[in-house]
Amino acid sequence: MNEDKELLTLAAKAAGIEGYWFENEYWNGIVGSHINGADTPWNPLLDDADALRLAVKLKMTIDVRLWDDEVQVRAYHEPSMYHISEKGDPCDATRRTIVRAAAEIGRRME
Repeated sequence: MNEDKELLTLAAKAAGIEGYWFENEYWNGIVGSHINGADTPWNPLLDDADALRLAVKLKMTIDVRLWDDEVQVRAYHEPSMYHISEKGDPCDATRRTIVRAAAEIGRRME
């Protein structure tokens, strides 16, 4: 299983999203009935709105720190705090850290 697929599958589990992995030459993500009411797959790694809804659904408090080319995000989800760093574009890195924190929550549910 590739990393993005695993992260998204675990994040969906944490958020209570039921669906299945879908991938073609244009899109990839989780699809299912009425996920965000959209015709496109749920993919908070690529979509700002999906990432924000994921953080809200999990009641995360997000603290973003920008250091040169690195984004450090602290995601609080009672009772845990996740310190995650990513390099690259600040928006891409922030979405990825939200998904990584959600995936950890989903992993703990297994």
